[in-house]
Amino acid sequence: FRGKYNALMPNWLHLPVGYHGRASSVVTSGTPIHRPMGQLKPEEGDPVWGACKLLDFEIEMGYFIGPGNPLGQRVKIEEAEDQIFGLVLMNDWSARDIQKWEYVPLGPFCAKNFGTTISPWVVTLDALEPFRIKGYDQTNPKPLPYLQDDSKATYDITLSAAIKAKGMDEPSVISTTNFKYMYWTMKQQLTHHSSTGCNLRPGDLCASGTISGTEQSAYGSMLELTWRGSNPIKLSNGEERKFLQDGDVVIMAGYAQGDGYRIGFGECSGEVLPAIQ
Repeated sequence: FRGKYNALMPNWLHLPVGYHGRASSVVTSGTPIHRPMGQLKPEEGDPVWGACKLLDFEIEMGYFIGPGNPLGQRVKIEEAEDQIFGLVLMNDWSARDIQKWEYVPLGPFCAKNFGTTISPWVVTLDALEPFRIKGYDQTNPKPLPYLQDDSKATYDITLSAAIKAKGMDEPSVISTTNFKYMYWTMKQQLTHHSSTGCNLRPGDLCASGTISGTEQSAYGSMLELTWRGSNPIKLSNGEERKFLQDGDVVIMAGYAQGDGYRIGFGECSGEVLPAIQ
């Protein structure tokens, strides 16, 4: 929706683009999230204050840091996996209209800080070992040496997002994707994060970014699924959605499927409550 030549920023294939968040509003599954208030910029005229109209979710995986590293000492790519304690599902709630106005030049701020939901179970890398797979080919362009890694560093984890609107008996699944679609691995993200000497501490929470596949049914946000609102999604009860409405419950699930067994993450859900004016 940004156009063929603006789909990716020039740095996107060279480094894991990211930003810093906050821990104060990271909540566990089942915690309701109020629609945020903020500055909105109409197509014409000055910015106004009001409730977010383009509320969205993002299907992500979060991972917790285990031992950490001293300030000033980088984590090398071959050591990065030893820093990862385990994974959770994550919904990185996003206020797209607030974000559109604020994010240039320093990235999202108030558009993200009102809530982030994680699932209740931390699944260790040991438990996910049977589902380890090779990631994307990164030979064109090739990352700088500190990010190069030929190991099987990603995982085959099926992910889904569903919406349960008011009055619905069962949620309507609107996206099914997979963790394997991430271009940059957790090892590369963590290595880049610490490349300046930034210290990681036990319990720090990192996130993958939106996980989207190549098909529309595998897109990881309403922004992509509805192509910025131009192609509404139809729910199983006949209602349509461009973005989330008050009363919608977003339910994310994830699992790694083995031969006769399944490793699950528990539910990652949250209800959208009206804005507090």
